[in-house]
Amino acid sequence: MKFTLPARRPFNFSSVVHSHGWRQLAPFSYDEATNTLGYILCLSNGHVIELKLNDGKDGVNVETDKLNKAEQKEAADAVTWMFGLDMDFSDFYNASRAEPKLARAKKQALGRVLRSSTLFEDVVKTIFTTNTLWGATKNMTRKLVDEFGVPLLSNGRVVASDSEPRIETKAFPTPDSIAASDPETLKEKIRVGYRAPAIHELAVRVASGKFDLEALKHSSLPTLELRKELMTINGVGPYAAANLLLILGRSDFIPIDSWALKLVSHEWYRGKPITAKEVEKHFEKWGEFKGLAFWFWDWKYHE
Repeated sequence: MKFTLPARRPFNFSSVVHSHGWRQLAPFSYDEATNTLGYILCLSNGHVIELKLNDGKDGVNVETDKLNKAEQKEAADAVTWMFGLDMDFSDFYNASRAEPKLARAKKQALGRVLRSSTLFEDVVKTIFTTNTLWGATKNMTRKLVDEFGVPLLSNGRVVASDSEPRIETKAFPTPDSIAASDPETLKEKIRVGYRAPAIHELAVRVASGKFDLEALKHSSLPTLELRKELMTINGVGPYAAANLLLILGRSDFIPIDSWALKLVSHEWYRGKPITAKEVEKHFEKWGEFKGLAFWFWDWKYHE
């Protein structure tokens, strides 16, 4: 079946898909030739479906299996969340209008950051980005999905791997499936290293109902309080919390890691070593938009 979901304008499908590297992490897949984003979604009734998402001009075109009314609504809600279709960035565009480095922001509809269907998935993936290279993040995510993911019964999308084509056939693992394992298995099979206890602990907290992580998607907490809540998660420090806040639509903090230091160093310090203090200094004036200003800045340095 096919349907189209409208977005609050301005909207740019490609800007969201390329907002960060999530499109490269399972269970996403991306076909550059057709500008189609694939995603394997596990519905609440256990039905696993493949979503094929592409540019609907002022929204997202969705192609998937034949669904009943409740399933279609759940799939539509998931895509709406993943693309932030209802988000309004007019205040950010007004604030950035006079900044040459952000001059393209409104024209390219920058501001939305691609999300996974659940905050649990985004937290796990964010933890997988800490203290490692991007290639390792992709490998950890792939192995986690392969080992604990919920299978798609029909044939999945063929996506390229480093060595040979593979079939994307599983949705991201549920908290229950990871909770039923143990840190040692995560460390040995998924090769997540020191992150194993944190991932397992989070899965147990969520699966047991002690931590309603998904409720934070629409939390009315002030950003500082929401940040504190995120940082109660083992493995989520200042960088990860800032990254997750951006995903949640809060841009008061900058996700400062080694890459951020490199960008700012080349932008203003001729590549000399700097600290987080210098990063904050150059974006402090952006206030509640400093995370967005940093994220979508037209940087001099490109690797």
